[in-house]
Amino acid sequence: MGFPGTWMTESESVVYRVVPKCACSSIGQILFYSDHGRFYDGDIHDATSGLHKWAFEASQPRIEANAKAHRSHVFTCVRNPYTRILSSFFDKIAGIQRNGKRYRGNLVPMLMQKYGVEVGRPEDGFAFDQIASFRRFLLFARDTIRFRKPMDADIHWSAMSGHVGTFVTNGGRYDQVIFTENFNSGMQAVLDRIETPVKVDLAQVPRFNESEGHGPTRAHPVAAYFDDLSMHLMWEIYHRDFRLFRYDFDDPSNKMPKGEVDLDEMHAVLGD
Repeated sequence: MGFPGTWMTESESVVYRVVPKCACSSIGQILFYSDHGRFYDGDIHDATSGLHKWAFEASQPRIEANAKAHRSHVFTCVRNPYTRILSSFFDKIAGIQRNGKRYRGNLVPMLMQKYGVEVGRPEDGFAFDQIASFRRFLLFARDTIRFRKPMDADIHWSAMSGHVGTFVTNGGRYDQVIFTENFNSGMQAVLDRIETPVKVDLAQVPRFNESEGHGPTRAHPVAAYFDDLSMHLMWEIYHRDFRLFRYDFDDPSNKMPKGEVDLDEMHAVLGD
């Protein structure tokens, strides 16, 4: 299986396991800059050079050799499951993608037909009942994760522990897990522990949010989207994420982690 979702700088200064919807655009750009002294012109996910990615056949032997020998600092970044699934809904389901189309072609029409999800349109200012539609989407997300029906789970809403875990089960080990909610301090802690060809000043790094500006804005506080049933579904599909990454399941309005990740526990659970 190897190390899917893993990126590495060409200088091999650092290895990063991508977790979708967890600041991956910003992290990828910072890694690119740390080697080349410039940011990639476009979405870093589209870059086909300047960064080793497991998706590139030529990069796989380099990443695998590095990961198995643990030659470089290895990190990943996680996010509160409540805000992550909301972000996935507003970006991938309710939003229009960079190509001007809906995500994955017929996915949204299928959600409208089978789950009663509404998403609005740019022409009407994306006017729809966000809370009702999100809760119906959450039921769909649960079905894809637990039952792989009506499709396999998408990477943007499959559990973070699943993404993070592939690196462990295939012989890798993390040195650090940072939080999207404390991004600057976490990313600085990574940079402080590695040697890069180009020094990175995080204060000068622009925000890279590739999903921003092409869909509806969240109209309510996070907690408004989650009633008792929604929270039950969240625990059913993300209980390992809440536990391992120290997020507060009982209070959806508390987006901050309750403590640092216990790396030994994380490796024991994910490597099982």
